[in-house]
Amino acid sequence: MSLTPRALGMSRPISRRDFFDGVAVGALGSVAAAAGSEPPQDAVPEPRPFAVRGGTAQALSVPHALRDGRFWRHAGPPVPTGEKYDLVVVGGGRSGRGAAREWLRRDPRARVLVLDNHDEIAERPRGPFRADAVMCDAETFGADTFVSLTADWIDRLPIAPDARRDLRALHRDPPDWFPGLSPEGKQERLAELTYSRFLLEVCAAHPDVERFCRTMSSAEWAYDTRAFGAIDAWATGYPGFDGLGLDRAKPSRLNSPTVRAVGGDPEPATDVPVRRSSPVVSVREGSVGYFDGHRVRTVEAGAVILACWSAVVPYLLPDLPEHRRRALSRAVRMPLLQADVRLRDPRAWRRLGARRVRWTGAYWCACAFDPPDTVRLLAAPCRSELGPDAGAAAGRQELFRTPYERLEHTVRDQLARLLGPVGFDPAGDIEAIVVHRWGHGRAPEYCRPWHAFYPDGPLPSDAARGTFGRIAIAGSDAAPVGRSGAADAAAVRAVEELWR
Repeated sequence: MSLTPRALGMSRPISRRDFFDGVAVGALGSVAAAAGSEPPQDAVPEPRPFAVRGGTAQALSVPHALRDGRFWRHAGPPVPTGEKYDLVVVGGGRSGRGAAREWLRRDPRARVLVLDNHDEIAERPRGPFRADAVMCDAETFGADTFVSLTADWIDRLPIAPDARRDLRALHRDPPDWFPGLSPEGKQERLAELTYSRFLLEVCAAHPDVERFCRTMSSAEWAYDTRAFGAIDAWATGYPGFDGLGLDRAKPSRLNSPTVRAVGGDPEPATDVPVRRSSPVVSVREGSVGYFDGHRVRTVEAGAVILACWSAVVPYLLPDLPEHRRRALSRAVRMPLLQADVRLRDPRAWRRLGARRVRWTGAYWCACAFDPPDTVRLLAAPCRSELGPDAGAAAGRQELFRTPYERLEHTVRDQLARLLGPVGFDPAGDIEAIVVHRWGHGRAPEYCRPWHAFYPDGPLPSDAARGTFGRIAIAGSDAAPVGRSGAADAAAVRAVEELWR
């Protein structure tokens, strides 16, 4: 039964923090707001302190005003600061800091400036999410049923008997779905399908099986199995493929770059200072302009590396050739949400007997306990039924329109449903909530079946990259690979291009 807002603790005096794409609500000031208005709930001061980190509408007001042609009508003429740098890096994320560090490694005496529009720099969550329990939630199956993934877990699922039979067969003894095809032919066939279509069309599994499996990819890929390719599901160990006789230790050329990558990611650059809350609004040969919250300021730059979102670059470089502008605009990033909830008393979670829980259809698709007292929840707003690109755009617009109160309500509601049976009080046991919203959160990645040009090309990222005078393009969008190590590789490549 749903609890009332009062019972959930919506009116309790806790620390509430809300950040959007790394910027606290209201951090950019009145001039940024004048440059472009965003959804109404972000233009009104909140009655309670509630922190959303990452991509608030205020954080995006300047880039959106640039996109819509409104920024320069309000900003006034640029004011030179008199500062001179050997390199100016646009974007203080992993690739931007990596580019600065690589430049300084080559020339330790160089003057380097890194500009970023966020008020703090935070790494987006990325990596495998291995659940040890599943909440078969009311949104999917009509009632909440918590299932630990221990022995005989399939028998405890609230799904149809035929679905249990099909799911058991997919895990234990799937047939060869493509008899007569060569290994390469089987991989080509998988590359034409999403995992959801594979389950429903190839395996002819009961619809409850697809509904149960749908969010298996959400925490790691920021979209569900209606967009996640069957070729990548095979290579990462999803159920249903063992009968094909394919060797997962030898990924296919059709697998996404992240799946084909070998080895871990290097450590991010953390020792590079970043000038924050400074969205860049213009890049010219020898000059970079940024908005400081009051006016546009310019610095002189011997070289520039653009390690920001690729889709922003055409608005910073209006003279860029049209074919490169089109290629850059095709880098569509995935929206992503994370909520960090600090508990006054974590004993209820310990009594739950699970560390990581996947939800089958609720707003937050996954949650995990981070000792000693924090629960982290993840949500993937992408409209996966539309595919990763169109779905990301549609999900991002919905995210911009989502009131902060709904985010807090869903956090409290899902924790109450999960932990209430083991003694959790959502009104009294929550100390603080921090929500990180990234409207443009995860780097795009070419994947089948959605990008027919991959892997043989020509790839849009190849057309987008390269120098433009003394300006180079970095960032994981330019790879494009969601794996964070790609951002480091893009940074080194951009530095190398400018040093040739």
